[in-house]
Amino acid sequence: MGSIRPSNIKRIAVELVEKNQGVFNENFDKNRAILKTSLSGVSKRTLNLIAGYVTRYVLKKQSRLKKEIEEGTATAPAS
Repeated sequence: MGSIRPSNIKRIAVELVEKNQGVFNENFDKNRAILKTSLSGVSKRTLNLIAGYVTRYVLKKQSRLKKEIEEGTATAPAS
């Protein structure tokens, strides 16, 4: 069983990824460094939770896109 993240962590992470497409990747440490500069006044634990969910979300998004391409149902990414 995995850990359940609070909905506010998920909401913040998804908003940041959608607003800054192409900035975050599957590397936790780089995502954490990016978040540290953009979010101020956030505790270390909260920062790590958001960075961890951003990393998982990016991986899930890439996996979903790859699966859609294999099935032939992919749409062109919005740039």
